[in-house]
Formats: sequence, structure tokens, C-alpha cells
Amino acid sequence: MPHRFNHMELTVEPGSLDDAARGDIAAFYGEMFNWTGRDVELFDKRNFLLMGEDGSQHFILLAESKKFMQAPGYDHLGVLCDTREEVDELLERAKRWRDKDDRVQILEFAEDLVQGPVTVHAFYVKYLLPIRFDVQCIEHAPGSEPDKIWQYV
Repeated sequence: MPHRFNHMELTVEPGSLDDAARGDIAAFYGEMFNWTGRDVELFDKRNFLLMGEDGSQHFILLAESKKFMQAPGYDHLGVLCDTREEVDELLERAKRWRDKDDRVQILEFAEDLVQGPVTVHAFYVKYLLPIRFDVQCIEHAPGSEPDKIWQYV
């Protein structure tokens, strides 16, 4: 049976998940990826949950901690789109957010990444969380498509 991504817990600096930050995080990631944010009580602490469109099937739990995550490099989580047009639309959304909130960080790539018959069209975006998101689509040359792909039915 295949294994799938379920969740990630990201620890953040104490005090960085106040009500204003929770609202900003929910608004940005809601518009970008249709994720929903809500408070959740775990381990006697108020945490913040970002859930994907499919509810509890995949989520990111944000928790304040004295030992918090720091990813100053290119550490990232991948967000897979079906088409390059979707990637480009999300890039435009991110740019519109950056126009009104300079905390949005975007890394655009001048060229697609081509590895033999596979082409990756992508950009990175980061907003108020200690990790970047690699928004991408993966295109396969005719005849080189994988035998299996994830599919929602």
C-alpha cells in the first residue's frame, strides 16, 4: 500500500502566533491554497491548524516552542499543481499579497528545471512560517509518464 503525506508540525517562536498572526496566516494560505486555519488545543496549549481542502487528510500544525524551527536556507514543502497555468495563477496571487504585505517572500526561477523527459515549473513562497513552499507542476514528455500518479476521485 502506498504511503502519503499526512501532516507536519512546525514549531514557531513563542509569541509569534497571536490572534493577528493567526488571522494573517489563515487569510494568506486560505487564498493561496484554499487551506483553512483554526485553533486547536493540544498538549495543554493553544495551537493553530492549517488544513487542506480535504479536511483532516493533510494538515500543518503550528505550535509555539522555546526550541522553534529555523530554516534560513531553501528548506521547503512542495505543493503540487496539475498545470503550469495553476502555478502561474498562484504566483500572481502571491505577488498581489506581496504588493500589500512585504512579509511575503517570493523566489521566481528564470527557467524551468528540465531533467531529461521531466520538466518542473515552479516558484517558492514564504509567509509568516519558518519554511518555504515550493509551488510546482511536473510535466512529462510523451511516453515518459509515470506508471502511477496520485489521484482524487
